[in-house]
Amino acid sequence: QLQLVESGGGLVQPGGSLRLSCAASGGTLDYLAVAWFRQAPGKEREGVSCISMSYGTTYYADSVKDRFTISRDNAKRTVYLQMTSLKPEDAAVYYCAVGLDSSSWSAVSVYDYWGQGTQVTVSS
Repeated sequence: QLQLVESGGGLVQPGGSLRLSCAASGGTLDYLAVAWFRQAPGKEREGVSCISMSYGTTYYADSVKDRFTISRDNAKRTVYLQMTSLKPEDAAVYYCAVGLDSSSWSAVSVYDYWGQGTQVTVSS
C-alpha cells in the first residue's frame, strides 16, 4: 500500500518561501502522477500543481504559476513543491496525492492515495 508523508510546512511571512516534500513508501511512483492540493478553512480542496513522474510534465494552477515550482526525484520517491513570494491567500493545509493520470490533474477524484497534509501559514 502506497503511503505518502508531507513535510516542510510552517509559518512564513508574506513574500517568503517554503519547500514542501512528499515522500512515498510502500511502492513506486514511476508511471504515476503526483499532485499538490491545498485546502483552507471553509474552502474546497483545490489543485495547486502536478507532475508526471514518467515525463516530468508539470501543471500549475493560475494562482501559483510563476511562484511555485514542482519537481521530482524518482530515486528518492519524493516530490517537492518550492513556494516563493508567498501570500496570505496561500495559507492552507497542503496535501500530496498520487493517481494514474495527469490529464485531469486538478480533479480530486483522479487520485487514489493522499497524505495527511502539512500546514502552511503565511502571516506577518
